[in-house]
Amino acid sequence: MRRFFSRSVVVLSAVLFVILLLPAAVFAQAAITGVIKDASGGVLPGVTVEAASPVLIERIRTAVSDDSGQ
Repeated sequence: MRRFFSRSVVVLSAVLFVILLLPAAVFAQAAITGVIKDASGGVLPGVTVEAASPVLIERIRTAVSDDSGQ
């Protein structure tokens, strides 16, 4: 019985560890993605894009599009 209890505690601890840390790992991988195009469908290189949110650590995330508009 004691062995079952200690194994249950280990399994429960591992599950809680994954549940609590997985969202942080996923959000840490976030990036601005997409293609910037004008009204005619042409790509726009060198455009600065800002994403603002109170949940971002830096409050504003900035990216500049490359030669292919990404």
